[in-house]
Amino acid sequence: MARLPLDVRLEADGKAVVRVKGMTRRAIIRSAPVIDLSRKRSRGEAPVVYFDGALSPELRRLGEGKTYLIYTWGCQMNMHDAETMAGILELMGFRPTEVEEEADVILLNTCAIRENAEDKVFGELGRLKTLKAEKPGLVLGLAGCMAQEEGVVARILAEYPHVDLVFGTHNIHRLPVLLRDALLGKEMVVEVWNMEGEIVERLPKRRQGGLKAWVNISYGCDEFCTYCIVPYTRGKERSRPPEEILAEIRDLARQGYKEVTLLGQNVNAYGKDFQTRRYTFADLLRDVRRIDIPWVRFTTSHPRDFDADTIEALALGGNLVEHVHLPVQSGSDRILKRMNRKYTRAGYLELVRALRDRIPGVSLTTDLIVGFPGETEADFEATLSLVEEVGYDAAFTFIYSPREGTPAAKMPDDTPLSVKKARLAALNERIARIAYEKQKTLVGKTLEVLVEGPSKKDPGVLTARTRTNKIVHLAGGQELVGRFVRARITQARTWTLYGEVVDQKAPALV
Repeated sequence: MARLPLDVRLEADGKAVVRVKGMTRRAIIRSAPVIDLSRKRSRGEAPVVYFDGALSPELRRLGEGKTYLIYTWGCQMNMHDAETMAGILELMGFRPTEVEEEADVILLNTCAIRENAEDKVFGELGRLKTLKAEKPGLVLGLAGCMAQEEGVVARILAEYPHVDLVFGTHNIHRLPVLLRDALLGKEMVVEVWNMEGEIVERLPKRRQGGLKAWVNISYGCDEFCTYCIVPYTRGKERSRPPEEILAEIRDLARQGYKEVTLLGQNVNAYGKDFQTRRYTFADLLRDVRRIDIPWVRFTTSHPRDFDADTIEALALGGNLVEHVHLPVQSGSDRILKRMNRKYTRAGYLELVRALRDRIPGVSLTTDLIVGFPGETEADFEATLSLVEEVGYDAAFTFIYSPREGTPAAKMPDDTPLSVKKARLAALNERIARIAYEKQKTLVGKTLEVLVEGPSKKDPGVLTARTRTNKIVHLAGGQELVGRFVRARITQARTWTLYGEVVDQKAPALV
């Protein structure tokens, strides 16, 4: 996306007159994204502040009699951010709705990882223009990773004046004040911080389902892979205090949650930014293992920071499940270097061997990119051979998508799209074949599964999941939802297992 030149003039009343693409817009711009600033990293441990009691009586009443709707794209972190936004809105008196025409506030919580995700968001903003015209009092907001991009904010100002509010990933806790200003004013409100601020603890959350929960353990990323926009949109790596994480998980256990997923852009780097204590990701896993929460997962891991101590902590088992998502991106050392992944093929395979040696039966999944700038047929064949050697249980695969502001976006890329699509198809076929062979080995075995709810495709069938994150479809009544059962696997397909319940007793916690 080409940058749009912005000419911003601050007026005496603190509001801004913005000239973009020859047009003039009035807006309240407190801060806007600048890619060069978002590259910088502040030193020191991030300060911690608490949200408890942060809302004035005025803000707590602001949403009385009003409703909200949040649309979310992207990863688990984005989904968890949406839970926080919803929690803040409900603390302000708003109530949720799923009907656009009823909503007083609609927030688009966005993802910037690939271009097609951004295209969908701009399409939604265009579609919602009609609703905004019919309902002028509606507050329409853009949030999340897209808001952290220079070009996106410029485009919003130039082409989507019906948007009322733009805020980013670093200042979600500021939503009450920003929303008040958007509700009471006439101008678009833009507040996007270029660099992270404090770690804000004890934010309210509206979690979905009551069965599985996400728990942030860290924010941001310092890896700067050449293709990735995340270090720019999420800021530097900051670790939450372990006391707050463990307290949150204990509270979830008291509420009856059966599974938590520890979230971070790079969970393995957890604790490396601490200056007043030594406490690592492995230490956190050992402490979480002592909490009576049945299953614990984590995502996402960076191979460079996955150390032997973490493997030993996982090998303790108990509520630490046998599934590791380990993105590799390419099997070619040449491409890995161009990606700035900071490990080699040999080092990655050594890590895989260590995991399988210490955690028998571990399920490994990954992320893979095809068509990275400069990828040759030999580089792609190296990826295929790595897939064969590792034998992944599943993989998320993508054609490389250039992101403005990243080094890879400036790299020459002369591989035709047709070739990239053919490579993606060949890669997916290889992964599917290996996955199916692994699935077939489970037929006849009895596995512990957590019943999550009715199948999306067939409400008469229950969907469950194994410790190794495999989906199992079962026959059974609604009384099984939210329970652990033992299921005998009767049939295998590439991505789904079918089974029958043989034991409805919940397992004892270790």
